[in-house]
Parts: sequence; C-alpha cells; structure tokens
Amino acid sequence: MNDLLKLTIRELLDLYSAKKLSPSEYWLAVEDRVAAFEPHVQALYLYDPDSARAQAAASTQRWAKGATLGPLDGIPVTLKELIATKGQPVPLGTAAVELVPATEDAPIAARVREDGAVIFAKTTCPDYGMLSSGLSSFHHLSRNPWDLTQNPGGSSAGASAAGAAGFGPLHIGTDIGGSVRLPAGWTGLFGFKPSQGRIPVDPYYVGRCAGPMTRTVEDAAFSMATLSRPDWRDGTSLPPNDFDWLDFDVDVKGLKIGLMLDAGIGLAVEDEVLDAVMAAAKRFEEAGAIVIPVEPVMNRIMLDGLDSFWRSRFWGDIEKMPEERRALILPYIYQWAEGGTYISGVEAVRGFNQTIEMRKACGKLFTTVDAVISPTNPIVSYPAEWASPTNDPALPFEHIGFTVPWNMSEQPASSINCGFSKTGMPIGLQIVGPRYDDLLVLKLSRAFEQWTGGVSAWPEPPAP
Repeated sequence: MNDLLKLTIRELLDLYSAKKLSPSEYWLAVEDRVAAFEPHVQALYLYDPDSARAQAAASTQRWAKGATLGPLDGIPVTLKELIATKGQPVPLGTAAVELVPATEDAPIAARVREDGAVIFAKTTCPDYGMLSSGLSSFHHLSRNPWDLTQNPGGSSAGASAAGAAGFGPLHIGTDIGGSVRLPAGWTGLFGFKPSQGRIPVDPYYVGRCAGPMTRTVEDAAFSMATLSRPDWRDGTSLPPNDFDWLDFDVDVKGLKIGLMLDAGIGLAVEDEVLDAVMAAAKRFEEAGAIVIPVEPVMNRIMLDGLDSFWRSRFWGDIEKMPEERRALILPYIYQWAEGGTYISGVEAVRGFNQTIEMRKACGKLFTTVDAVISPTNPIVSYPAEWASPTNDPALPFEHIGFTVPWNMSEQPASSINCGFSKTGMPIGLQIVGPRYDDLLVLKLSRAFEQWTGGVSAWPEPPAP
C-alpha cells in the first residue's frame, strides 16, 4: 500500500495546509489503489475518476488560495448507494428499481459536498439494504479484501470492502440492525453508529442511522463534525451540537462495563470470537474498569416480532410493483418478503411493538452499567456468495442479536477490531454507550485502539 494511504484525515489536512501534499496528488494515490484492488473486491458503483480528479483539482486551488470550504476539503469519500446524490440514480441494490436520477442530495451527501470532500463513488449494497451480504441482483458481488472467498458483510458491503481495501480514509454506511457495525467487524474497520438522529438521514425510519466506516477511530470522529449537522428532512434529527469530536480524554477507572457474551437468540458465538472479546474485556479491567457479566437484552419473541414487522412493511412497499419488476428482486429477499402476505395487520403491529420492548430492555440494563461490550458478530466469516450467515430466508436475522437492540433503543455503538481468527479474518468488538453519549463510545474505542495498537497491516490485491 502506498504510504500516503496510511495517513489519517488530520495528517492529510496538515500536509495540505503545509503545501507538502495536494488533494490532487493524494487522489492519484487513491486512484491507483482502486485500479489495483477494485476488480477483485467490486466495492464501487458509479465510480468516476474523471470527476474525482476535477474535484481534487478544485480543492487544490482552494488550498493554494487559503479558501477551503470545510474540514473535509480534499478528502476522498464514498457514500453507500442508498444515500442519494443529485443527478444520479439510487437503485437500492436491486434490479427491480427503475434508474431515475435523484433530484437532490440526501443530508449526508449535502454535508460532505458543502465541506469540499471529493465524492468519487457510491458503494454497493444488497437488494433494498436488507441483507448482511455483498450479494445483490443489481451490483456485482462484493468481496472481503482479507479473503476474496469470504463475505464483507452488509448491508454496507461495498463501504466495508472499500475501506479495508484502502480506497481513501472515509466511507459512509447506513445501519438499521447492524449494517455499519457488522461489516466493519468482518473487515477490520472501525464502524460507528451514533445515537438516532445524530447524523440526519432521508428517508428516516425507526432505528435507521448512518455512520462512518474508517481505519481509525480518529478518522470517524473527525468526520462527525460534518456529518452531524442537523437537517430538517430527518424528523429525528438532533439539535446542533458543539462537541469537540476529537476529545478522546477518558479515565476508564471505576467505569462499570457490562460484558455481554450471549445475544439471547440466533447463532452461537464461535470460540475464536469469544476468546477475542474476553481478551478485550481483560484490557478494560487492566485499565481499571469494573467489568460485569450481563444478561442478553434480546429474546426470540423480540427477534421474530421484528422479522414479522419488517416482512410486512417490505411487502407493503413492493406488492403494487409490476410483477415483471418484482421478479427481478433477489430470490432470497423476495422469498423472505413474500412471507409478509400471511401476516395480519394485528400481527404486524405486535411485531412493531417488540421494538419498544427492546428499548425498555436496553434502558433497564443501562441503569446498572455505564457501557456495554460484546461481540459485534457471532461468527468469524461466511462465503462471499451467501445472502446471509445462515443463507436461509426463513432465518434471515440470526446474526444481528448483538447489534439490532441498540438501533431500537437509539443508543450509540461502535465496532472495533479486537483480533484475528486462525484463518486471518478480523474479529469485531462492539462498544455501546448511553443514549446521546456518542463521545463516550468514541473515547472508549480510541482507548482500546491505543491499548492494542489498532490494525497494523491491511490486505493487498492479488498479484496480476
């Protein structure tokens, strides 16, 4: 990897300011990396190097004149395909959607563009963002850069593949049940899902968030000043904040940290994952934290209720679609959604009510602890061609037990690398904080990153 690609956002900006590196020069390093690795990982959609060169050149001129637009000026960024960019279609990861150009930028796209970021591509996702996989009926199959036979996770599949492949420092994903944290865990990235409404999204929905996926905690924190500016289009958008997102000062001594090793439902946690998370817990103990084993917040009724609610909602979205277009939806997703035809309105409401039960369970737990740590993913990996870790549309959400409750409780949560399997695949540690205390999650994540040294080596493309 070109040494330039190992620099953090703050290091890049310092070099830009000192006129020791230009955005154009840095972009060419990213472009070379994309040319070498993208044919293997297939992370990008609407990749436009010509536009990127023009954006980088404009940024170079602004830096030369001392007239930069904002804190991300000249920083290459990708946006998950679900995040609309004006003039470009939003396929939603499926061949069933007609390709109509978006009329305006979604909030995230508007914010990074206002601050001068170089938006060089969208990143792939599965059909309607409803899989933890790089499998899609519209996009190429996205693969995990650490092992091309393995899945990058999802639904922010392309974002995780792009980040792990070294396509620049910042990739924005979305997350309604774990779709930032799960793929971050499987690809060794830092993935941050902030409190609900901290980063405005459009369309917004119960539990739907967006967040940065980066190689370092600092890069994610740095981006938050831009991403967290309010936008009226998100009815859950939080008021303006004056946080110092780069304040990582924290003393973990005396903090009560809940250690959750059982999700309560779904896939059993593999031994290598357990070992890595328990070793992480020991790191917190050595720093003075009080680590307390805690029980799961999820149960089978909650997960099945959420499944029923999501199926019926999704079927309602597609049932009036022309049959010939519905037939283009990935069969796994279509088979899952079709189950919504047998769910009554009363059953759907009962399913939705389980989101309230999740919120209550999470709230009760946080009366006894200051933070929670757990595995991000219960398993080390699964094949690239699979639609989910079970590859079974009857059991589609058996892998989200550790991640989904914090969407419904609106609490901030991150995934940070805490080790590698014997096969060389990354393992993620989830760190959860109280609602609205986004800074605590970033501080604990940064402390853990410093204790462990972070990920020192990143995957390389196969030899030509």
